[in-house]
Amino acid sequence: MNKNLTWLIRALLLIGTAVSLFFVPWSIVTTWLAPLPDNVQQQIDEATNSHFDGMLVYVQQGDQHAEIYTSGWHDRDKKSPARPDALFKIASISKLYIALATTKLINDGRLSLDNTLDELLPTLTHPIKYADEITLEMLVQHRSGLPNFTDTPGYWTDPPATLQEKLSLILDKPADFEPGTDYAYCNTNYLLLTEIINKTLGYSYQDFIKERILQPLSLDQTYFSVTEVDMNHLMGGYYVGVQSDIKGNNYGSMIASISDVGRFIRALNDGSAFAQGEQAIYSSIYEFEHGGLIPGYQSLAEYHPDIDTVVVQFVNTTDFNGYEWNLSEVYINRIVDILKKRPNANFFIFMSL
Repeated sequence: MNKNLTWLIRALLLIGTAVSLFFVPWSIVTTWLAPLPDNVQQQIDEATNSHFDGMLVYVQQGDQHAEIYTSGWHDRDKKSPARPDALFKIASISKLYIALATTKLINDGRLSLDNTLDELLPTLTHPIKYADEITLEMLVQHRSGLPNFTDTPGYWTDPPATLQEKLSLILDKPADFEPGTDYAYCNTNYLLLTEIINKTLGYSYQDFIKERILQPLSLDQTYFSVTEVDMNHLMGGYYVGVQSDIKGNNYGSMIASISDVGRFIRALNDGSAFAQGEQAIYSSIYEFEHGGLIPGYQSLAEYHPDIDTVVVQFVNTTDFNGYEWNLSEVYINRIVDILKKRPNANFFIFMSL
């Protein structure tokens, strides 16, 4: 090879490497690589000092009492500190409740996993491609191929309020793939599931979830709309680049305390959320932990069987490009690593109930 050409190729490779390094999210890398602190409280204090406005973490191991850690702001403008009893918009964690409600109706014999979308919602879904092939099971498992209505450009600027308005964003659009041939996480699936539950019952899926899930598990700090809660109790929500608190924006999210979410995750994983026959159905169609993300609020709810521990993390800072979400995942992984190192889940107690 010509010597000049060789040097040119090497120079271009060096320039490419330098450019790629410039775009590496170094704060995520350095957070990931930093030595673990001694305990969870130190970790979340570092997170709010460096990155987030406010943070709550729930830890519950085995049959021991839960611990709730708080750091940063409940209300940034008022300099009100984060509260362990705060309410929070849990976004897509709600899919766990909807999947469980669907399971209960299947177990009751009122729905079947093989029911097709056009059978279940004939008047609503005729403009949806493959509605005669998309099954209830595919909706639950995100294998329907339906376009995701929340991916519509500008969706979060002024989100539509009604089911019809949301569905209109994807009606007559081509499918992302043929039903059952692939997987793509899609909010349209669960929007349709809620309407299927409504139609099957003749009343709202929210009331069904209250009757069959929330009340039996004594989850009395879980709600379905900002209109149901004391807004002072709702943790502030902050979006990078926006100065004001956006907690009043109604995106349709479920709202819950971190304790209620943690207890629900425990019940889902230890089987106490299920009546006879339901656990086998649920375990065949959906997962036992989840995350949630809407403007101002991101949440992760996990169960770690190797240490028999539920960990829930709420962070009230989000952004456009997913940087804050990636950071939140790094932090919950570090928190789990801290928990795996300590000899006893109650060794460090930082509850402030």
